[in-house]
Amino acid sequence: MKILWTTHAEERQREWQRRKSITRQLVEEVAGHPEQVVPGDQGTRVAQSLWRDGLLRIPFVDTGEERKLLTVYWTSRVKRYWREPS
Repeated sequence: MKILWTTHAEERQREWQRRKSITRQLVEEVAGHPEQVVPGDQGTRVAQSLWRDGLLRIPFVDTGEERKLLTVYWTSRVKRYWREPS
């Protein structure tokens, strides 16, 4: 699957790289092979994986063979977003 970056996602990744060392390669790995995919807002989905002491979340939309990354962020609020299997 091809990964497409929005300008916003690129800007946010650079900011998180400065703050938490979240590299472009890490984002693409999580986007391509997340631990979980959960529903997002307005028909989007969110790829997420546990990382260090928090959660890396990447809202995206799939368009055919491409995954378009909308933004990137890290949160310490794992319990709020992580979905335990039912």
